[in-house]
Amino acid sequence: MKSTHLSLIAGTVALAAITGFATLNAPGEPAAAEAGSASSLPVERSSLVCPAPSTSDLAETQYTSYTPPGSETEKGGGAKGEEGTAELKPALPVFDDDEVETDPKKIKKAEEAAKKAKAQADKPVLAVKEPGTPVLAEADGSAAPALVGTATGRLAPGWAAQQTTTVTAGGARGLLGVSCTAPDTDFWFPGVSTARSRQDYVHLTNPDDSAAVADIELFGAKGAVTSEVGDGITVPARSSVALLLSTLTDEAVNDLTAHVTTRSGRVGGVVLTADDGSGADWLTAAADPSGTLVMPGIPADATSVQLVAFAPGENDADVKVQLMGKNTTFAPAGNDTLHIKSGMTATIDLKDITRGEPGSLRLTPVEKNRATPIVAALRVVRGTGAKQEIAYIPATGPVGARASVTDNRAKGSTLSLAAPAATAKVKVTTSAGSGGGEPAVETYTVKAGTTTAITPKPPAGLKGAYALTVETVSGGPVHASRALVLPEGGVQMFTIQTLPDDGGTVLVPSARQDLSVLDD
Repeated sequence: MKSTHLSLIAGTVALAAITGFATLNAPGEPAAAEAGSASSLPVERSSLVCPAPSTSDLAETQYTSYTPPGSETEKGGGAKGEEGTAELKPALPVFDDDEVETDPKKIKKAEEAAKKAKAQADKPVLAVKEPGTPVLAEADGSAAPALVGTATGRLAPGWAAQQTTTVTAGGARGLLGVSCTAPDTDFWFPGVSTARSRQDYVHLTNPDDSAAVADIELFGAKGAVTSEVGDGITVPARSSVALLLSTLTDEAVNDLTAHVTTRSGRVGGVVLTADDGSGADWLTAAADPSGTLVMPGIPADATSVQLVAFAPGENDADVKVQLMGKNTTFAPAGNDTLHIKSGMTATIDLKDITRGEPGSLRLTPVEKNRATPIVAALRVVRGTGAKQEIAYIPATGPVGARASVTDNRAKGSTLSLAAPAATAKVKVTTSAGSGGGEPAVETYTVKAGTTTAITPKPPAGLKGAYALTVETVSGGPVHASRALVLPEGGVQMFTIQTLPDDGGTVLVPSARQDLSVLDD
């Protein structure tokens, strides 16, 4: 008797809801699903990792976590309708295996320390209890650990977390913000450096129960930078390691692109950059290589903007450089195009390109039929002299169905929305506060080729921090970022986070039972 593979179909649907990816084709069938043959389901499991916030004893860090409400969370999330959990816990410390200890007292002390660390790692730092309400926690000093976590059930779709660190003095001075990231196997970081004035650390955090192995490649204006120690970096299970990029090579290079890949396992990857004259912030991974890129949300008062781009393929890239301003799109004088050689990093100093108005940068192929994939990011400076502060805007994907960013305060948040191709309408929701407040919803129209900067109205009765959620209602794609400004000592300290689609739902193939294949 022949039988249909119904268990395989059911298993694939369940796996897709957990992982966010699915394809299922019988032998001989087309690879692409026909319209109406797939349905959208909420994911049942999400993972996030957050790097160790700072090495400064002056650091003050606020963690926030949030799951947006929606039809999938209101129904219980996922196919099983589980209530679920969303917890971030400390990563385990990494011990130096090269040091062999023989002193019994020291061995016992080390064992006790490891046991204590394991016990602490089992206690959540943040735990979301229900969709729609953010939770927050605080940590001071340099001992705050990296975090790893998982959300399940109705708390998984759209789960987001953020860590925001204030350092008021020293080489790491600044407002350092980063959205906790999903683990992956491939990351691009245009804009890093091994120059003597920079201290750039790549943080790799492994959320899984087995070790991961990663490689780091560096590319400058002349191509690959020689490195003998960037291969085979082990990241122990449920742990995080930080590597100073300048120790991977003898070459001091101002503008580089770092490429992080894993041979085994998966990690979360971000780069902490510190500049002797301009402060510090996190650089998150840029969007995957593409012929067209958008970097949204350059502040209106930016005093310096630098574009860093890299062509990873075998072909050179020629791109148009355009600023999507408040009312129109235009090319910056003298920098309307950029040639990027294959395997090399190219830069443009765009100076104070926004001239008092918010904007977003768009890169498109000079020739439409030659869309060579590239990666890119912006280094943005506000202020001058000793009062400079930096932030980064990597190229990012569109908001899509929905995206959220947490840790918005009563003052200081600016949401930037850019519509590169066609006019779009978006819905922006301010959540309740972590300690109280009423959520609110506003709808905005963003004209094609422009950037709209919004100062969100905090929730009525706000207590604590709140989240912003952006949803595409109609029209073309929208790219978004949130700038948070917290002035300190006369410095307009700021950080910028992009808002790509949260991946809260996944398309899965419809399971169709064909009884004609049954044969007695």
